Amino acid sequence: MSLPVDPSPIPTLTPADDAPGAPDAGGRTPAGLQPAAVLRRRRWLAAGLNLAGLALVLAGAWRMLSPAGISASDAVILACIAIGAPWTIMGAWNAILGLWLLHGTRDGLGRAAPHLAAGDSDAPIVARTAVLLCLRHEDADRALARLAEVRRSLDATGQGAAYDLHILSDSQDPGAVAAEEAALARWRPLLGRAEYRRRTDNRGWKAGNIREFVRRRGRDYALFLPLDSDSLMAGEAILRMTRIMQAHPRIGILQSLVVGAPSASGFARLFQFGMRHGMRSFTMGAAWWHGDCGPYWGHNALVRTAPFRARCGLPRLPGRPPLGGDILSHDQVEAALMRRAGLEVRVIPVEGPSWEDNPTTLMEFTRRDLRWCQGNMQYLRLLGLRGLRPMSRFQIFAAIAMYFGAPAWMLMTLAGAAKILGGERADVDLAFGVVMFVAMFAMSLVPKVAGWIDTALTPGGAARYGGGARFAAGAAAETVFSVLLAPAVALRVTIFLAGLPFGRAVGWTGQSRDAHALSWGDAARGLWPQSLMGLGLGGLIAWGAPGAIPWAAPVLAGLALSIPFAVFTASPWLGRVMTRAGLCAVPEERAPAPESLRRLDASLAALREGRGDAPEGEAPRSALAAGAVRAA
Repeated sequence: MSLPVDPSPIPTLTPADDAPGAPDAGGRTPAGLQPAAVLRRRRWLAAGLNLAGLALVLAGAWRMLSPAGISASDAVILACIAIGAPWTIMGAWNAILGLWLLHGTRDGLGRAAPHLAAGDSDAPIVARTAVLLCLRHEDADRALARLAEVRRSLDATGQGAAYDLHILSDSQDPGAVAAEEAALARWRPLLGRAEYRRRTDNRGWKAGNIREFVRRRGRDYALFLPLDSDSLMAGEAILRMTRIMQAHPRIGILQSLVVGAPSASGFARLFQFGMRHGMRSFTMGAAWWHGDCGPYWGHNALVRTAPFRARCGLPRLPGRPPLGGDILSHDQVEAALMRRAGLEVRVIPVEGPSWEDNPTTLMEFTRRDLRWCQGNMQYLRLLGLRGLRPMSRFQIFAAIAMYFGAPAWMLMTLAGAAKILGGERADVDLAFGVVMFVAMFAMSLVPKVAGWIDTALTPGGAARYGGGARFAAGAAAETVFSVLLAPAVALRVTIFLAGLPFGRAVGWTGQSRDAHALSWGDAARGLWPQSLMGLGLGGLIAWGAPGAIPWAAPVLAGLALSIPFAVFTASPWLGRVMTRAGLCAVPEERAPAPESLRRLDASLAALREGRGDAPEGEAPRSALAAGAVRAA
């Protein structure tokens, strides 16, 4: 069914209801989960630790650069460190705090997430929930197979009647629309009474589509669960979250910890391996001090419909895109507006059966990252919204500032090279500079190291990844991968940010989520600036200061080798080798695999065999079926 765009007005930047919600009662957070004073102390402690870390880094950089006075290039380097280092430092402290909560104190999980206990009850499900699958030019069969498994898994709990499925399409391409309708006909027997609705106007993109739904049908549901086309959740996870929301009616958004599903792509395997063990401590530490102002990632989360409908409408920014118009990165703003309305936003900082697919190539990864970057830059006009909680305002600021870290590190690299090539090398305390380099590099690795320690300290932790030897090999491979990935991504973000004031923009398009090869031509068209900068800068340093090459090597290699790196990590051969060896496997690939993933894998394999159209270059069936379990 195709509907016109919802004619009701979109709020402007200063809506009439732009006012804070009810103050927290009784000195506790709105849901009564924690004393507000406790959270304030935690936030002051986190601020103090991060500011102290930044002060030490800046003091060290000043000592390294200042033996002969601060030159112009030195001032640029110090400014860039002040812009880029805070987010590295914050990540390190979040991981350290999370590791302490996981292994250094009693009931660390209860301190970070006091709402979780309500999910362990067997309370009946009384809240009606709409499960929303959002589509735009995606592989419809792939998405509907996941939704069908959500339906089956919910029904298997005996509580499926409380959940209705809705497919919200923003597709406009006639071929994509026809494919969606054909796929819906194929999957209809497994989807039941799922409602399919396609807008003829894409105003507001995904957020606008959901907004139109809650305006039209929101009064029928207490909660809604947004899913992306690559999302999958098991019924027991959804029921647990629903019970938490029922027990705490002042929680407005409850975000699950979304983890990467098994993949046959070498790039995705490397990326999500590091994310999987590293995010446990990081997310736990962040939840400890974020508390009732937690994150919202736009999918795999339960949202309370009435306050979302009444108080979380996104403003349409003045001006034209890319910085005006509809907001691309809607989720963090909606979380801030929900907290302003007087409800909590909480995260579940532990793994559960809640999955997504990670990008399968460097090009797909950066395309998604640039869309987030553009959306976050639109937040600049939202920092002044009235009534936001200080924590929410900081989160919006951090979402902006983190993307400025990439150009800061790139500019610092150029300033350092200029200092060396300009004959200022003697003005640097080289011995202390080596110490600073090692310290900063080590700080960037803290979340990874915390993940390694967490895995080692958790009973059976390494076994979940195939044993200690496989885990160590995967950790080494992923660390090299991250070192090479970071400079290529940072330069692409820098170039994109430079183009934003001149109208450069990205749209909301579908992503290729199956493993596939990347051609040399496609890689070169997207990454030639990285290669040119890496080779040119490396040549200049080798000519003017060859002794500096070892210290510049990680950045130079990541830039100069970006094209072969992209092609190699997308190679189907690499994916097959890693899958068969169990290298960088996520725990779901170890036997026994979760039922939802096994059933989804079988459904997709049967569909591909029946249609004869398996994606080119994909490993047989999936990472689950291609031998990762046999590798155990």
